Formats: sequence, structure tokens, C-alpha cells
Amino acid sequence: MTQPSAQQDARALAPFVAAVARGPGRGRHLTREEAAQALRLILDGSAAPEAAGALLMVMRYRGENADEIAGFADALASGADWRQAAPALDWPSYAAGRTRGLPWFLLAAKLVAGAGHRVALHGWNAHRHEIRGALPGLGIPVAESGDALARGLDAQAIAYVPLEAWSPGGHRLIRLREVFGLRSCINTVLRVANPFGAGAQVQGVFHPSYRGLQTDTGALMGQSNLMILKGAGGEFERNPSKEIELFGLLDGQEVDLTAQALRDETRRLADPGGQPQDLRRLWTGESADAFATALVTGTAALALLALRAAPGLARAEALAEALWQARDRDALPGEGAA
Repeated sequence: MTQPSAQQDARALAPFVAAVARGPGRGRHLTREEAAQALRLILDGSAAPEAAGALLMVMRYRGENADEIAGFADALASGADWRQAAPALDWPSYAAGRTRGLPWFLLAAKLVAGAGHRVALHGWNAHRHEIRGALPGLGIPVAESGDALARGLDAQAIAYVPLEAWSPGGHRLIRLREVFGLRSCINTVLRVANPFGAGAQVQGVFHPSYRGLQTDTGALMGQSNLMILKGAGGEFERNPSKEIELFGLLDGQEVDLTAQALRDETRRLADPGGQPQDLRRLWTGESADAFATALVTGTAALALLALRAAPGLARAEALAEALWQARDRDALPGEGAA
């Protein structure tokens, strides 16, 4: 969880645990400053691991608020070397579910990048090995440093940053699920963190009740353009056969929109099956899958809306369709890279 510290203090987190864990009517949420201080103690190894576990699990039981999530995000903030890459769109991928189909959202991100918007993907996918497996075949570079991210965005307008590269401490914390058997708020923190300072964000959510929390946190952190949807496994991915509720912020104003179904066909995004090569074959036109294509363009439309590349949802959907038709089908590495 944390690196051992010679200065570890068994009671370093006691004031914070006491604040949230008192009985009914007495416990309270942490302030943003308190949450940031508490997580910094956990990250630098000053806090005893038992106290860290107690704090995270009590917060999970009580339910976190926007100040706490923003404070944790403050503590996880990346350095200036990462922010020099200046992405336009932050696209987190921290899947909460174990069962998922292919990561079609990668094609949506690539489509947006092909329109000239710098897209920074980042994530940790314990049960989604096919995400990183698909990146080489789609020509999406993996960046392990701020310089590499800047080079990837300069060259391809898209890059993927593993969590363990931009936040080793965050990586240790998210893996506590293996110890607790439960997720903590760290999954949500990583979704809202915007570690590279992008002007717009997209976020998936696994539990619908978190949509308001993520919107409120975005506003608290000064995010003006943010699009949130409930996607399978918590990914930002639009099911084209369903009516989708959209939440977030556009030009700093809270929005609550409904995106209509794009197709009558019914298919679950969580259905397993398929190979990473299927993604590139859809891109190149070697295969035709109307449902997957609608998924890609529909998801890209919502990202374009967050980027304010179109004035409304209908125009964003039309733009995404046009971008799909005009995509460079040959701009992929050879088949052996998939």
C-alpha cells in the first residue's frame, strides 16, 4: 500500500479517522484540505497501513463527498513534467467491473484524435488486459514519462499513460481492492484527477449514484467541460442500443441530457468475446459491424461535445459520423503489431 517509512507514526491518521468514524450524528466529512493532508500521509508512508485501511473503508461506508474526492485528487496531482504535454481531452479508464467486451472506446478516442484534438488516455485495468493488448495495433503509443506523453501527442495526437507511470502511489492504493475485497474511493479519485491538466474531460461511472459526485467534484476543481455517462464496467463508452443519461458540465454549467438510442439492435457491452485485432479490422474496413460502428461514433460524439467541437449533441453526432467516413484507414501499424 505504502512504501515503508522510518518515520511512520501509528497515530498520524487518528484525527482524520476519528472525524469520519464517530457514531451517528457525530461523524463528519473531511474538508478538502484535510483529505489532501490525510492522503499525503498515506502516500509518503507516514501513516500506519491499518489506519489507512480504516480511513478508506469508513469513508466508503459513509459515502464520500466532493470535497473529499477533490482533496484526494489534490494529493495525487502529477508534476509539471506531465502537464507540459498539454492534452485537450482527459480520458480515464479505471474499469470497476470484471466482465467486459472489447474496448471499442479506444477507436472513439482515436477518431477524436484524428480530428486534431490531443487525447490523453490513462488507466489501470486489472481485468481488462485487452486494452493494453490492443494499443500497439491501433498505433496508440504508451507513455511512461511526461516527455514521452508530449512526444506521443505531438506525433499521434493520442497516447496512453499507465497509472503506475504517472502515480505509483495511486497504483498501490487502487490495488488495495485485492486486500479489502472491496473498491475504495480511489477509483473515483483517479477518474476525476485530470493529471495532465486537459481542458476537457470524459468520465465513465459504474454506480449511477456517483454521477452527481463526479460532477460536483469537477466543478469544485474548476473543470468547465466534463461529460459523464454510465458505461459497462465504468468505462466511458456509449451503448448505441440504449437511451443514455448524460451528466456533467459544459462551459461551466451543469448539464443533464438524454442521448437517444442509435440502433434497434440489442447487445450488451459486457458480453465477452472478440480479439484485439477486431478493433483494427473495424477501423480499416476489413469487417463491418454496424453496432460496433455506432458505439464508436456515438462515444466519439460525446467526447466531441465535451471538447465543445460542436454546439449540441445532434451536431456532435453528425460530426462523429463524418469523421468516421473520412478516417485514414491505412494509418495503422502492420497486422503483426496487434
